Amino acid sequence: MTLSFKFGTVGSPSGTPKKPGGSIGAIEFSKSIGLEAMELGWVQSVRVTEATCAAIKSACGTQSVDVSVHAPYFINLNASAEEWPKSRKRLMDAAHYGYLAGATDIVFHCGSYFGGDPGEVLKVAIPRLKGCVDELKKKGDNVTLRPETMGKSAMLGSFEDTLAMSAAMDKVQPCIDFAHLHARPGDGSMNTFEEWSRLLKTYQKELGKDALKHLHIHLSGIEYGPKGERNHLPLAEADLDLKALFRALKAYKCAGRILCESPIMEEDALKMKKTWIKVSGEKV
Repeated sequence: MTLSFKFGTVGSPSGTPKKPGGSIGAIEFSKSIGLEAMELGWVQSVRVTEATCAAIKSACGTQSVDVSVHAPYFINLNASAEEWPKSRKRLMDAAHYGYLAGATDIVFHCGSYFGGDPGEVLKVAIPRLKGCVDELKKKGDNVTLRPETMGKSAMLGSFEDTLAMSAAMDKVQPCIDFAHLHARPGDGSMNTFEEWSRLLKTYQKELGKDALKHLHIHLSGIEYGPKGERNHLPLAEADLDLKALFRALKAYKCAGRILCESPIMEEDALKMKKTWIKVSGEKV
């Protein structure tokens, strides 16, 4: 029996050996320690050749590791008319080269409200995102774009924002960062079985039951203040109730990938896997 979720890290595990090193070494190392997913951290820029992408894709196939991409941080669906073409290119490059590297999902940060009303900002963001999706379809770059839920209330990327983008078009689904959703209100809420269950019920209602089988989750401990996220923490140093979250995911028969963003990435990713096995009762 395989687990409902594949576990891995966002970026190369810290224990990746120098040889072969790089993404291929990270994929091989992940598999060797019991992780079956990885997110390529192309967070500064997309600087890969087609040959490198082909080698990454081959390694994924050989190791049976599912790969996604974290696109550059400097993407903003609410950028000014002058800045938007640069943002758009970063997202499109991540999607194109990610597809060549065997990635199925492209995670990205949506940008900022710049003090604007979220509803009005979405009127700008959604058509821009749809334009990206339409072009990717034409090119045959078959990936799912994943707007990430963000941990600060000033950022475009509330749970509702990502649902609205996903409901407006196909080939877009949220990347749910549960640590960010816990941090975003700034008051310690969003940390109980009941709260997570309500969220998953809404997700199912808006995007369909099948969408719960293909979740793309970021997870870590998190430090937060009144304005939301401050920084990621190891699970043991944070107040995130991992077991309550996993009980809710089990109750809603969820599946997909859980990728760890803790400072001790692979250690906490393996802890998450162990906790999931305990809570779900599933066997490897």
